[in-house]
Amino acid sequence: MLKKLLAIDKRLLIFIGLFAGIVLSVVTVKTFAYTDSPEFCQSCHIMTSAHDTFDNSTHANLACSDCHLPHDTLANKLVFKAKSGLGHVYYNTLGSEKIPNVLIATEGSTDAINQNCIDCHKSTLDNVSHDAKDSCSSCHQAIPHGNGFKTEDYFKPPKPGELLENKGGTMNNG
Repeated sequence: MLKKLLAIDKRLLIFIGLFAGIVLSVVTVKTFAYTDSPEFCQSCHIMTSAHDTFDNSTHANLACSDCHLPHDTLANKLVFKAKSGLGHVYYNTLGSEKIPNVLIATEGSTDAINQNCIDCHKSTLDNVSHDAKDSCSSCHQAIPHGNGFKTEDYFKPPKPGELLENKGGTMNNG
């Protein structure tokens, strides 16, 4: 068997290897692109309302990963994506009774989302001070999963002077 394999023309082996490599590369790229898409994410029943509110937002032309995954390095993105994916598989199979009614981003996801907001909207950040709250979504609450997705508490306006206090200022009532 080995003699027959070695007897095959080396050019044919190189061609087969290159062809297999190209097919594998295309399949891998297409798989990653599909698993980044809103269509893939909404295939889990718990993501239906998230997808619906996203689909009606100004960010509807983005992939879920554009906001929800870090983009500092490819390795970090893939590790983050794998961990998130395993968590989602667990919650949609064995842990379905632990799924909350309102989905809230984890701390790591919140950090990635905030950084991605900053990276995409960098050109507009110089116009207004953005240091009053902890994250972009603290003020921009309805972007992009707003109407019908978040709890009433999420939409409560800040208390008088809260933004100023967070910036280190005081409120002058006199």
